[in-house]
Amino acid sequence: MKPTIKIDYVSDIACPWCAVGLGNLNKAIDQLKDKVNFEVHFRPFELNPNMPKGGQDAIEHLTEKYGLTAEQVKSNQANIRSKALEAGFEFHPDGRKRVYNTFDAHRLLYWAAKEYDLQKQAILKKELLNTYFCLAVNLDDQKNLLDAVTRAGLDPKRAQQILSGDEFVSEVRDEAAIYKNAGISSVPSIILNENYLLQGAQAPESFIDTFEQLIQKS
Repeated sequence: MKPTIKIDYVSDIACPWCAVGLGNLNKAIDQLKDKVNFEVHFRPFELNPNMPKGGQDAIEHLTEKYGLTAEQVKSNQANIRSKALEAGFEFHPDGRKRVYNTFDAHRLLYWAAKEYDLQKQAILKKELLNTYFCLAVNLDDQKNLLDAVTRAGLDPKRAQQILSGDEFVSEVRDEAAIYKNAGISSVPSIILNENYLLQGAQAPESFIDTFEQLIQKS
C-alpha cells in the first residue's frame, strides 16, 4: 500500500511565485505518483486583504510595497515570467495590469473542495492563476471569475450564487487565520503532513528530495 503525503499549499492567486511553486510541485508529484499518494489542499492567504474595488496599478503597488523603482519591478517581473514559463504558466507578456483583492477567489476555492473534491479545487486553482497572470484581466469583474469556474468544469450558476451572497466568508476567514496565527507571513508556504514546512517557490528537484525523505520515514 502506497503511503500518503498530505500537502497544505498556503497561497494567494495574486502571488506570481505561488504559480511558479505550484507548477514545480505538480512536476514533482507527477514523477513520484507511482510511489506515493498525494493529498493536496489549497489554503487561503490574502496578500492584499484591504485592497478596494478597482484594485491598484501593479507597478505603482509593487514600487510602494517593496521600495523599488519601476525599472526594478519590470526586471523582476521578467525574471518571474521566465520562471513561470518553465513551471507551465505563460504569463501575459505585459504583466498583470492591476492588483486586486482575491477574497472571492478564495471563497470559490473553498466551495470547490467542499462541494466537489480536491482534484476540482486544484483545477480551479490553476484556472484562477491563469486568469490573474496569463489573461491579466479584471478580477473584480465576476464574469472573469465565472469564466475560470466554467473552464475548470464547475457549475457557474452555483458559483454566481456564492459570489452574490456571503457563503463561505466566515469559513475562509477562519481558515486563513489558522495559518496566519501559525506564523505564516509569506507565500507560498507548503506544509507537509501537518509537520514539515517548505517556503518559497521550490524547484521540482527540491520537492522530490523532500518527498523521498518522507517516503523513507514512512
